[in-house]
Amino acid sequence: MADPMRIRAQAAGDKTTVRVLMSHEMETGQRKDSSGKVIPAWFIQEVGATHNGKSVMTAQWGPSVSKNPFLQFVVKGAKAGDKIAVTWKDNKGDSRTDEATVS
Repeated sequence: MADPMRIRAQAAGDKTTVRVLMSHEMETGQRKDSSGKVIPAWFIQEVGATHNGKSVMTAQWGPSVSKNPFLQFVVKGAKAGDKIAVTWKDNKGDSRTDEATVS
């Protein structure tokens, strides 16, 4: 299982800025190791976010996203104490979900 995501959700007025740092190697499938063998592709394909259980964001990613990707988005209507959950799933079937409380 991958390391936990670092999620920060800060409310300002009626908008909440959510910042997420994901821990993932994100291999493109085009690099070679020291012996010349191709390193298999391994990258996040799907990312989703929920606000108190209701979907507020979905994204489809590919192999060109950097290692340990950073994501930022804005949610309207979230208040202090609300829950924001972020989930990702990679091309090998691994997934991770973490949650933060809006401050």
